[in-house]
Amino acid sequence: MGMLLEDLDALAGTISVKHCSDDDSTTRPLLLVTAAVDKIVLKKPISVDIDLKMVGSVIWVGRSSIEIQLDVIQSPKEESDVSHSVALAANFIFVARDSKTGKAAAVNRLSPETEREKFLFEEAEARSKLRKKKRVDRRKLENGEVNQLEALLAEGRIFCDMPALADRDSILLRDTRLENALICQPQQRNIHGRIFGGFLMHRAFELAFSTAYVFAGLVPCFLEVDQVDFLRPVDVGDFLRLTSCVLYTELENPDQPLINVEVVAHVTRPEIRSSDVSNTFYFTFSVRPEAKATKNGFKIRNVVPATEEEARRILERMDAEMPQQNQ
Repeated sequence: MGMLLEDLDALAGTISVKHCSDDDSTTRPLLLVTAAVDKIVLKKPISVDIDLKMVGSVIWVGRSSIEIQLDVIQSPKEESDVSHSVALAANFIFVARDSKTGKAAAVNRLSPETEREKFLFEEAEARSKLRKKKRVDRRKLENGEVNQLEALLAEGRIFCDMPALADRDSILLRDTRLENALICQPQQRNIHGRIFGGFLMHRAFELAFSTAYVFAGLVPCFLEVDQVDFLRPVDVGDFLRLTSCVLYTELENPDQPLINVEVVAHVTRPEIRSSDVSNTFYFTFSVRPEAKATKNGFKIRNVVPATEEEARRILERMDAEMPQQNQ
């Protein structure tokens, strides 16, 4: 799955370059970078012994941003309906920058023609407006979330103050953490000389998978990438730290408990004592029923925050997921 994320990002990048090209060799090329991944959903299990085909197209264009929809298709020989063969669907957002000034640059417009193209364009337009609204509303949640924060923190305080009396079916968020570190190498760079976004997603996925594995005690199954944000570029030679945790679990459906994992990437520069967030990744995993059947008494634990900052992160992620679940 990690390599598939790399391939998806590479294909999305190729599509964005093709869309912005004017076939004029004298035109200064734009700097096109992955800004975010809106969603990657696994629609059905992917088999390793059947070929995959990846297809994609631009479905929406803003002034300097492009949304690309990608489908990974795996068709058994007996399957004739292509729509039933889509194993994975993804939406990537690229932004264009002037290669000299670094400022936002206008991209070619998009004119949807068919009903399907118009439908996808309108959906993407709605998602774009929702993203902008969330950025504005993020500061407005302060007053309405006090009670939710207190409810989340109540059990965490018991863990901290009276650990012997804490609920054995719960665990502190900080106790689910894993960490990885690497030095970024030249072979991991993209055409602009920066570290390839697909490589970062690959490494984040592996850490998230490991986090869910250690947390559940059984091999997890990947369900979706909920959100990826590329906040700042990562350069060759950078010391990159990846930290992960189980942010929260959803246990309403015992047959498919959900494990929501957060991975944060930091570019760390010890010589100047700085550590800046470059990326945030959110993944959802579950555990297959047949795997649970082999382990008597298996139960996914509830995750509780110990600090207000942890509780806020949980609330922000839950709020981000609510509009998508209502669609």
